[in-house]
Amino acid sequence: MQSIPFPNIIPNFANATLKVIRWITLLANALGTPKKDSASIPATEGYPNASWGYTNGQSSTRFPLPTVPLERAPFIDIEPSQVKNRPVHNHSERFADRAVDRVTLRERAYNHRWAVQPPDVIPLTAADSDFPVAPEIIEAMQRYLHGGYLSYGPAAGLPEFQETVAYTLQKKHGLHCSANQVFATNSAASALYQVAKFVLTEPGDEAIIADPVDFLFERSVHAAGGRIKRLPLREDAGYTIDTDALEALIRPGKTKLLSICNPHNPLGRVWRRGELENVAELALRYGLWILSDEVWSDIVYTPHRHLPIAALGQEVGQRTFSVFGFSKGYGLAGLRLGAIVSPTPNIHRDLVEKSHANETAYGVSTLSQVAGIAAYQSADSWQQAYLAHLQQQRDYAVSRLNSMSGVTCHSPEGTHVLFPNIANFGIDSQEMIDLLLERHRVALVPGSPQFFGPGAQGHIRLSFATSKGILAEGLDRLETGLREFG
Repeated sequence: MQSIPFPNIIPNFANATLKVIRWITLLANALGTPKKDSASIPATEGYPNASWGYTNGQSSTRFPLPTVPLERAPFIDIEPSQVKNRPVHNHSERFADRAVDRVTLRERAYNHRWAVQPPDVIPLTAADSDFPVAPEIIEAMQRYLHGGYLSYGPAAGLPEFQETVAYTLQKKHGLHCSANQVFATNSAASALYQVAKFVLTEPGDEAIIADPVDFLFERSVHAAGGRIKRLPLREDAGYTIDTDALEALIRPGKTKLLSICNPHNPLGRVWRRGELENVAELALRYGLWILSDEVWSDIVYTPHRHLPIAALGQEVGQRTFSVFGFSKGYGLAGLRLGAIVSPTPNIHRDLVEKSHANETAYGVSTLSQVAGIAAYQSADSWQQAYLAHLQQQRDYAVSRLNSMSGVTCHSPEGTHVLFPNIANFGIDSQEMIDLLLERHRVALVPGSPQFFGPGAQGHIRLSFATSKGILAEGLDRLETGLREFG
C-alpha cells in the first residue's frame, strides 16, 4: 500500500479543522449564547440536531441524550448565514378571524369538515384546526425538500425524530424514555391499532375502555380480534374513574389491556395523579398492559397539568404503551404522524417487527417526521399562542352554551372539544344533529354509540378550534335551532 507523506496530512487536517471551527463559530454567533438557567431554556436548547444539524445549548444533565455523531450533522446542509437570516415570527395575530382561509379549507379540510359540507354550512365537527400550521414547520419542510431527496427512512423512524420525541416528553411531561423506545407511526390512530394487535393475541382477549370515549378504542380492539368491556364515566360523578367498577370488569386470564385517554375525548378530563395511580395499581396487580392515548397532551388548560401514566414510575412505565400525535396541538392531521413509546427497548423492537415496518409495508413519510421534529423543536411559541386562543374560545363557548335554555356544559380541562348535555330536549342526538344541519346550516357531532359508545347518549360534541367569528356564528345557529326544539 502506498504511504501518504506525513507532511501533506497536517495541512489537510488543519484546513478541515479550521473549516469546522469556523462553521461552529458562525453558528454560535447566529444563534446566540444560551443562558445556563434551566428555568429559561430556549426552544431548541438541548435538542439533538436542533434545526437539523446544530444545537444552541447544552444537553440536559437530568435527561441525557444519545450522542449524535458529527457525520450525521447537519441533517440538511444549511449555511450559518441562512440560520442568522431566518425570520423571527410573531404569532399574536395568527389566530385572528382573518387568519382562517375558508376557501382553502373548503378544498382541503375533509373528515366531516369544510370540504364535505355545503358552502353555507359552518362545521364545528372533527377535532381539527381551522388555522394554518406554524410557519416554522412549513419552513423546515421546505428546507428538507430543497435537499432534493425523498429516500426511504428507517423502519422505526428517523433517529432525529426518535431523539426529539424522547427528549421533549422527558422535558415537558416528565416521561423518562429513550430514543430506542420511540416508534414513528402513521398517525396516533394507527398507533392504537398497532398496540391492540400486539397485545390482544388470543381469541377472546379482553380490553377495558371508557364509556364514553373516542370510537377508535373500540374499533382497534375489534380489529385485533378482541372483546371490549366498558367502564362508565358518569356525569353525575364528575366523570371520575370508579376504581371499584374498574376492578369488577377485570377477568384474570382474559383481560389483557386497560386503555385510557388522557386528556379524554370527548369529556375533556385531564386525569389527576391519584386517579392514574389507582389505574396503575390495578394494572400491576392483575398483570395488565396499559394503553394510554395522549394525543391531546399538548392541549391542557391552566391550572391543570398533563401527567403521563407511564411517568408514575419505572414499574408502571414498563407496562405502558404511550401514544402521542401532532394533529391536535400542531394541526398536522394531514401528515399522518404519531408515535408510540413502548414499555422497553425490547418490546419496541418486537412491535416494530410485527408492524411490518421492516418490510416497508408500514411506515411514516420522512417529510412528516421532519414536520414533527420542527413542531417540538421550533414551534413552541406558536403552540403557546394557539393554546391561549383555545382557552379563550373554550371560556366563551362554555358560557354561551350554559346560557342556552335546556343545555348544560362542563368546562373541559383539556382538548378543544365540548360535550354539552342536550337530554332535556327529549330528542335523539342524531336526529337533532340532522335537523340542525338541514334547517340552520351548522354541522356538529352526535353523542351516539357510533362515535363514542352508549354512554354518550343525550350529548352532542363540537370543536372550538376555529376563529372567534366562526365559533360565534356557529353557536348563534345552534341557539336558534335549539329554540325550535324547546
